[in-house]
Parts: sequence; structure tokens; C-alpha cells
Amino acid sequence: MPGKSFTQANREPLAPDFDGGFFNHLKMARQALASSPVRKTLTWLSLSILGVIIATSAGQIVLNRWNKPFYDALERRDLAAFLDQLMIFAVIAGCLLVLNVGQQWLNQMIRLKLREGLTLDLITEWLRPGRAFRLANAGAVGVNPDQRMQQDAGHLADLTTDLGIGLLQASILLVSFVGVLWSLSSGFVFHVGESSFSIPGYMVWAAIIYAGSASFLSWLVGRPLITQNSDRYSREAELRFSMVRINQNIDAISLARGEADERRRLELDLASVLAALRRIFATQINLAWVTDGYGWFTVVAPILVAAPVYFAGDLSFGGLMMAVSAFNQVHASLRWFINNVGAIADWRATLMRVGMIRSVLVAADVLHDKEDRIAFGESSDGSLAFDNLEIVSPSGCTRLSEPHLRVKPGERVLVVGEAGAGKTLLFRALAGLWPWGKGRIELPGGKQVAFLPRASYVPPGTLRDVLCYPSADRQFAEAEFAEALQAVGLERLTGSLDRVASWSEELNTDELRLVAFARLRLHRPDWVIIDEAFDTIDAAAHERVRAMFEGELADTGVIYFGPARQSGGLFDRTVHLAKDKRGPALKKIRLEGRTRAAADA
Repeated sequence: MPGKSFTQANREPLAPDFDGGFFNHLKMARQALASSPVRKTLTWLSLSILGVIIATSAGQIVLNRWNKPFYDALERRDLAAFLDQLMIFAVIAGCLLVLNVGQQWLNQMIRLKLREGLTLDLITEWLRPGRAFRLANAGAVGVNPDQRMQQDAGHLADLTTDLGIGLLQASILLVSFVGVLWSLSSGFVFHVGESSFSIPGYMVWAAIIYAGSASFLSWLVGRPLITQNSDRYSREAELRFSMVRINQNIDAISLARGEADERRRLELDLASVLAALRRIFATQINLAWVTDGYGWFTVVAPILVAAPVYFAGDLSFGGLMMAVSAFNQVHASLRWFINNVGAIADWRATLMRVGMIRSVLVAADVLHDKEDRIAFGESSDGSLAFDNLEIVSPSGCTRLSEPHLRVKPGERVLVVGEAGAGKTLLFRALAGLWPWGKGRIELPGGKQVAFLPRASYVPPGTLRDVLCYPSADRQFAEAEFAEALQAVGLERLTGSLDRVASWSEELNTDELRLVAFARLRLHRPDWVIIDEAFDTIDAAAHERVRAMFEGELADTGVIYFGPARQSGGLFDRTVHLAKDKRGPALKKIRLEGRTRAAADA
């Protein structure tokens, strides 16, 4: 079909760039989880980990209080008190160990369920009837949905779990230890010459100023990682797509001796990935100067803050260590942002990619909603009819030679046209996948209509599964499978019905087409609409298929899109299809604030 190729669309940048997108995507992700079947499980897991974190924070407070008697015993060289404190420490540490292991298990379960909920929601939205096709033809924004549903959704679940639990734990520890640190530093008295003074909550303010300055500087340095990570994921997707494309077409590439050209294309894609990574690494190095610099200074920072009071003799060694421990807990909670600025940027970029694909999935049903659409209905006499049909695409308008065409049940019609006339476009319109245009299509109501594209889908599994697709195998008798294979000359496969194999690779192109015709023989639809499936099979196979349509499928109506030379007496009449380049064309669309090319086909 005319228009920009899938590969060309893949070259366009995928980074989200519309205003307010982050909050829209955050809302979209929340809605996805709210309607997910794992919602209740996630709720219980979240409440459980909240309880564990609160219990852990209480244990940390008890451990902090333990510092004073322990270090005071060391300062007094009191062996008995020292041993008593060691026993107390063993109990505290044992309880904290159980809580830490429980928190890790809950973390993993939340990550698992979060990924399940996100991925199932995206798959459900993606595989609504006709939506995946419309997404694939929505331009660059619909490229690589598999990566966003598999890799990006998994990565988002991991980051959300780690960052969410980390932020919750840091917040609870902060609330817990701010009070402890405030109480400890409330008695700090500073002596300057003959005068003395105190600052209420002195070490709390010191921790806030220290961590706040580090957070602000880290955000300034690390903020570019958001767009850099998004760009990197896009480039990685392009490289992976190029490799898959080469692998799928390796026979044709090798026969054309095109390896050198494909290598140059891959080198360009790889260079794009490496350039994106270099930008990320440069930002991460700059960020490391900030985070690691503050990290090293933190080793002595709390001691320096409390040193004036300690050296003035107003604070014991045990009190100093208790204050240092509380300062470190408050500072660690406040510097959560510093430690995770790179992960937050990665999370934000991943959220926007996942949110964008879900937004596009939901919006795919209303693509070109300002354009005219073909009216669909059911015929009362079981026929298939076209009235003043016009199908529009970005390259123009496609029309039938007969403005009013009615195909009766059991009748066979050949639709012909020059290359690019839009035969596949009409084929997709009949299937309801391409609704843009004018006129009316009436389909036979209550009848089984089968669509046979140029390359039929071969699902994984046994050959029996392939033949039954999409029906269940239990509705067919064993003999029917053998008869279907024999009718198309594939009787040698009868013994392989229950063998699991990669049939799309094990069978050649002609055999795969014959398997598709055997599937028709098995299902015996009332109507079959075929897009050039006769074109490549040899004369002997063509005669078998023709005999099948004249025998078991004699009452099946056929609409065939292909060249006139394929008629061979099988068709009752021929209808011509023509492209009107001066007719109306599909206009560009604006989706989520971005202008996109019209649906590519």
C-alpha cells in the first residue's frame, strides 16, 4: 500500500515532547492499575510492606538508642556492661534481619504483580479488535509496541517498586529520626568567648541544609538524563528492529549480496545508540562528581557538626555516637533524592514511553475522527454489496469500476487493478480494518466470512493448532484434518498433526499458502475474501485449490484480489479497481499534541 514504509517511520524520534505529558501518562498508568485484576493483591502487598517498614523504623530507633550505653560502656572500659549491650544488640539485629528479609520478599512480589498488571493492561488494549492494525499504521508513535509492552513495562515496574518503596522507607525514617535528632541536639550549647547560646534542633537544620544543597545540585546536573534516556531507548529499539528485519530477510539479502549495505545500515544504527550512550555517560560522570563528593564528606560531616559541643565537654562519647547515628539516618532519608536522581530520570522517561503507547492505544479508535468513514451494514439476502464506495489513503482515493455492486451467495468475483490501485486497501476495508472513505459496504449477516491475506499467520504449536486457528480443535473430527491436508496435496503431513514445530520456518512459502487453503477446507466458510494468495503457487497446487472450490467449497462465495491471468474459469465476473489520485486523500492527524503523518499503509 502507498505511503511511508515501516522502516522509514521507525527513523523518526519517539521521545515524548508534548506539554503536560508526564502528568497525563502518570494518570494513565494509575488508571491502568486501578482496572487491573491484580489491584487487590497489590493493595494488600502495599499495606504489608508499609507495616514492615514502620516496624523496621521502630527497630532503627531502638538501635540508635542502644548506641549511647554501648559506647559509654566502651569509654568506661566496663566489660560486664559491654557484654550485656552485645546481647541486646543480637536481639535487635535478629529482629531487624527478619524484617529486612520480609521487606525484600514483599518488594519482589510487588514488582512481579506490578509488571503483571501493567503488561496485561497494555496487551488487552493492544489486542482489541482492529486496534493493533490501526496502531501499526499510526506513524512513528506506533512503532515497536512490543518493546514498550515487554521491556519498558517491565523496567517501569522495577523502577516504580524500588523508587516507591525507597521513598516510603526514607520518609518514615525521616519522620522517626527528626524527632530523635531534635531531642538530642536541643541541649547543645555553644560557647563563644564569654557568651553561650543554643540553637533548637541544631543538627536537624544542619542535616536539612546539607542534604538540600546536595539534592538541588544533583537535580541541576542530572536533569538531562530524562530526555537522554528516552532518546537512548528509541535508538536501541531502532537497532533491534534493524537486526530483526535482516534476520527475517536474510535469504533475499544473501542472494542479492547485500550484506555490505546492511552492515552499513547497522553501523549507522549502532553509531546512533553509542552517541546516545555517550551523552548519558557524560551526564552520569558529572553527576558522580556531585553525589560521590557529598558521599565522602558525609563520613565526617555529622562529627564536624557535633564536634563543638563534644570538645566543650557538654556531650559524652556515647551521646556523640548516638547523635552521629541519628544525623546519618536523617541525612540518608533526605539524600534519597541524591542517590536516586539517575533512577528517577530513567523512571520518568520510561513512564512517559509506556504512558504514550497506552494513550495512543486508547486514541487509536478515533484516529482521523474528522474524516468521512465507510458505512457498514448487513445485507438481508446474504449477499455482499458495495454502494458508491470510495476508500481514501494518504496517496489518494480508490474506486470500483461499478458504483453499485452486489455479489450473490456462492458467486465468485475477481477484482483486478494495476499495481498500487489499492487492492489490499479494499481487502482491509472489507475486513473492517480500514474504515476511512465514503459509501457503504453490506456484509452477509449471520454468515461466516474468512479473510485470506497474502501471507497467512501461522500460530505456534502443533499443526493441528495451525489448521484449527482460531477455533478449538475439538470441533473437528480426526478424519477432517486428513481430508483437508489431502485436498491441497499435503497428505505427507497427516502424521505430524500433533507435532510441535516452527511451521513458518519448516514449510516453504507454497506449502504455507496450501496450509491456509487447507484451513479453509476445514472450516468451510460461507464467504472467503482472498488477497493474491494464488499468485505464487505452482500449476499443480493451483489445480488442487481450484478443485477444492469446485467441490467441497462449491457453495462458498469468493472475492479474489489479484491479476486477471489467475481467473482460469473459476470466477463468474471481473471488476476493475482504479486509483483516483485527484480524489480526496487522508489528511494528517494530530495525536496527543503531536502532528503525525496520516496512517501509513
